[in-house]
Amino acid sequence: MSKPLALAISAHPDDIEFMMAGTMLLLKQAGYELHMMNIANGSCGTATHTREAIVARRLEEARAAARTLGAHLHDPIADDLEIVYTRPLLKQVCAVVRDVRPTLMLVPSPQDYMEDHICACRIAVSAAFFRGMRNFSTTPPREPISEEVTLYHALPYGLTDGLRRVIKPGQYVNITPVLACKREALACHRSQKEWLDTSQGLDSYLHAMEDMARTVGAWSVVFEYAEGWRRHAHLGFCAEGADPLTEALGDKCIVSEEYERAVKAGRLLEE
Repeated sequence: MSKPLALAISAHPDDIEFMMAGTMLLLKQAGYELHMMNIANGSCGTATHTREAIVARRLEEARAAARTLGAHLHDPIADDLEIVYTRPLLKQVCAVVRDVRPTLMLVPSPQDYMEDHICACRIAVSAAFFRGMRNFSTTPPREPISEEVTLYHALPYGLTDGLRRVIKPGQYVNITPVLACKREALACHRSQKEWLDTSQGLDSYLHAMEDMARTVGAWSVVFEYAEGWRRHAHLGFCAEGADPLTEALGDKCIVSEEYERAVKAGRLLEE
């Protein structure tokens, strides 16, 4: 049997480390091969550097973070604020999906405070959906694939949507045992601590990540630190009920019965 693969896709360098990296580390321990892609290159994440200088710096930081996670990093394909739902970007991301042949994908939340994050979610989902369509050509050209893939949406940064509504997860992953390594990976993005200190008043870049993980852990009632996930609909992707994340992580991952009841009732679970 071939090795299972996880592909994490985000908008910017450090998005994965903030909201997904703990789960990736646990999947690595469970035998998964890890791949990650930041669609944008981080070109606007600075108050002082030129575009060329910050893009080069953020790529090196992303490579260092990927090494810390033990993941293969795929190159970015757009500038910040230029992640838009267009055929050229879809063709490039779909080529990555076809190359990797992931068992599961970790993708951004469909609700978020920032348009780049929302569009990255849409592109990642569509690229996975198009993976087997023979008449959808990719850049570079890649043959369609037939393997199933299960998609999981991370929580939005800040744990709310753009209207300040709290977004609750359907699954909780216990990242307490790997929090130190997740923190180390996030710390590789030194330029972003500088930028967020200036632009958003985050005087504690690493503590912001830990605070969110602690809040999600408290929601779980079980874990001290957690990452939260919402499983995408199965249609066009995998068998109904497929949940490789829970299968791989066992008791490190719990499904929220409250969330499942909300799904069946047709409502968004909010605090």
